[in-house]
Amino acid sequence: MKKDIEIPEVKGVFVAAVKEFNEEFQGEEWNVYLINETEKELEMVLVVSKGHDLKKKTSVMRHKMERLPAKSFAKIEYLQDDVLKLNNEFHVSYFLNSKMFDKKFHFPAGSLRQNKLKEIPLIPNKGILAK
Repeated sequence: MKKDIEIPEVKGVFVAAVKEFNEEFQGEEWNVYLINETEKELEMVLVVSKGHDLKKKTSVMRHKMERLPAKSFAKIEYLQDDVLKLNNEFHVSYFLNSKMFDKKFHFPAGSLRQNKLKEIPLIPNKGILAK
């Protein structure tokens, strides 16, 4: 039964949006990163992302990483300006110590703004952590 299934709490794993300068296009852009602040490597990491509101929705994007080392981060995807107006959701699943962990991270519509940038774990640039 569902009540018998143990779902471990996700700790030390974050999704962050970081505003960065793109040398190739000579402009600022938002990039989303997965951060592993734990002391152990994450295995078989799957990220499913989508944006939506009452009238619009984006395509569902799927990303896979075989491993994400301890105390590291990896870029997941670039967010186009049109997508910033939507609620953006990142569903992250991974294995750690032979257990599966799962969590949904959210960036509410309009929450990615320059004036909300803060220090975030491991990444040298300022960003915004998903809820």
